[in-house]
Amino acid sequence: MKQPRHKGSTYGFSRASGLMQNRIRKASEARGFAVTRLLTHWAEIVGEATSKIATPVKVSYGKGGMGATLSVLTTGANAPMLEMQKDQIREKVNACYGYRAISRVRITQTAPVGFTDGRVAFDAVEKQRPEPAPAIKAEASKMSHDVTSPELRDALAALGANVLSKHKKPTKG
Repeated sequence: MKQPRHKGSTYGFSRASGLMQNRIRKASEARGFAVTRLLTHWAEIVGEATSKIATPVKVSYGKGGMGATLSVLTTGANAPMLEMQKDQIREKVNACYGYRAISRVRITQTAPVGFTDGRVAFDAVEKQRPEPAPAIKAEASKMSHDVTSPELRDALAALGANVLSKHKKPTKG
């Protein structure tokens, strides 16, 4: 007697990880990463503090295939701190590979808001803008007083105050 065919509970849908796994593998292999786990679990491998200031960029293999170099991207201010951690980073990455694949770690410096693969490289610290002078705020709100929507009026007043504060210096009085 024939057994009925088992139907899965996915109703024809596939897992996103299964769909993306081949693409992620191809993209990471193009940059020299034989183990994609190094990219996807970077924070777990090197630690949260190091992952916030450094991003793996590329693995370059030597002529013999042994002794690869891991290039890590960081900001100029964090480079000296990472320079002291190179041995620990290398050991943690080699533990991820399961053998001594990486023999050297190269630190590459970049701007804190530089782009890597279309995304912001590091969390940029937001600059606090000084509060516009009361006279500039009053002038900006007077310009937007005809707007009926309160949210739009407030947004236009804030925009006007920012624009006016860049062009006018506050008068002392």
